[in-house]
Amino acid sequence: MAARHRSGFGIVGLIYVVIGVFIAWDHGYIDAELARRIASALLAIFLWFLILLGVDLHIST
Repeated sequence: MAARHRSGFGIVGLIYVVIGVFIAWDHGYIDAELARRIASALLAIFLWFLILLGVDLHIST
């Protein structure tokens, strides 16, 4: 039988990142403005074709 090698992030990695983001937010390393800028950047990266069509992906308050 061939051994199965599972590469990827997994649930433990996801939990690790979520806890890390919470701790960084709690200690002031991440604030609402930074979170909005990161969210806008991620939207622009994953939905770049909408930007070419003239859609504004900036998240504002």
